[in-house]
Amino acid sequence: MSSLAALNNGLKMPMVGLGCWKIPNTVCAEQVYQAIKLGYRLFDGAEDYGNEKEVGQGIRRAIDEKIVKRSDLFIVSKLWNTYHHPDHVKLAVKKTLSDLGLDYLDLYYIHFPLAFKFVPIEEKYPPGFYTGKEDAAQGKISLQKVPYLDTYHAMEALVEEGLIKSIGVSNLQGGLLQDVLMGCKIKPVTLQIEHHPYLTQSRLVDYCKREQIIVVAYSSFGQQSYLELGSELKEDTPNLFDHPVIKRIASKYNVTTSEVLLRWANQNGVAVIPKSSKKERLLMNLNIESTLTLSNEELVEISNINRNIRFNDTWGWNNMGFPTFA
Repeated sequence: MSSLAALNNGLKMPMVGLGCWKIPNTVCAEQVYQAIKLGYRLFDGAEDYGNEKEVGQGIRRAIDEKIVKRSDLFIVSKLWNTYHHPDHVKLAVKKTLSDLGLDYLDLYYIHFPLAFKFVPIEEKYPPGFYTGKEDAAQGKISLQKVPYLDTYHAMEALVEEGLIKSIGVSNLQGGLLQDVLMGCKIKPVTLQIEHHPYLTQSRLVDYCKREQIIVVAYSSFGQQSYLELGSELKEDTPNLFDHPVIKRIASKYNVTTSEVLLRWANQNGVAVIPKSSKKERLLMNLNIESTLTLSNEELVEISNINRNIRFNDTWGWNNMGFPTFA
């Protein structure tokens, strides 16, 4: 297992988990089961990933075979944009729990600070960018007027009901996070953000440390996660696996560039949730804390690669210009 981070609500969360985004449904249950056998205890999923039934099957198999107890695991999901209205938050988490075959989540995020028009589960699930047949025909995404704190307060009710143990926020900038902290009864335990050497978001990370909020990185390898979605490499921003600084440090320690990238985040107090289907890479990611320690100078050198380049930007979603990070 990885080391455990103490959350501000008294619970503990592994600093290395398995990200479930883009794990194909056909192999997802087996990958989750095998990851548990290898020592993974945190599984980071979401309604929008469309594979929660399979994640649940892998978990159930491991529990049934007495490899783990439910209490050994830290299971994460995320509230999708379609269900931000307080009337629909509980509906969404109940669907997730049903798909996973669980009674509670250890951590439930608000996936994005965007409230899409509600779509009944029976009409389309997961809905993704779908907000109705007319919108789909026009390539539109319709929003509904739901302030973020209204959604957050509905998440607090889930904690009080015992459906979730912790609240997380995701894809927030500092101003909105500060607003949440001013208006919440139950403090978020984590902030999940795009985080890699091209997008260090150092001030936001420092602010979270001050507020005892653990930062969780997604897309730790930069644009690598988005190449299949049409993201293009620019000449002055090489793939991070090929960046000369990362390659030189990896060569020095005789490790892979992916290990350097994960350990850089980890040593900076940022939790990581990389995905892999290969046993040797799963083990490598899980054991990153014991196999590599970067010097302070190397941590700074990697951080200085920062270019404030974001690969997951809502501005381009269906050309709607959502100003989440503007």
